Amino acid sequence: MVMSASWTAEFRRELGALYQDLDAEIAQAGPVCQASGRCCRFQEYGHTLFLSQAEADLLLEPGMPAGSVVSEAGCPYQIGGKCTARERRPIGCRIYYCDPNFQDQQQPITERFIARLKRMHEQIGRDWRYRPLIDFLREAPPPPALSSDSAGLVVLNELS
Repeated sequence: MVMSASWTAEFRRELGALYQDLDAEIAQAGPVCQASGRCCRFQEYGHTLFLSQAEADLLLEPGMPAGSVVSEAGCPYQIGGKCTARERRPIGCRIYYCDPNFQDQQQPITERFIARLKRMHEQIGRDWRYRPLIDFLREAPPPPALSSDSAGLVVLNELS
């Protein structure tokens, strides 16, 4: 994927620092991850993952996993119940926990970090685009096909 001109090394470092700060704040709050995968099964649990253009650029930079499915139902990076984009995952993925003791903390933390990300965009003159993940996925190159050693698995791509 070719990054836009405003996708600079400095902006990328700042985004990495933002993610580190967010992860540290979440760790301090101590939510419990039940590893249920609900965070990635959007349709089943009635939520939509929103992210900025910069976050989408970083997430999609290496392309989508081979054989992944692009669908509103869930995230194509969740494979075998695990996130295959853990280091590149956007704010919405980092903040979402099913832990009922963390629910009241999610919104204020999210709003603070989204505001910081918007300021980063403004500083470099990049338009603020904040949309559902599925919109960015539909604009991305399709995931590569499964290899011939995929044990006969069939993956349907809803966008074909």
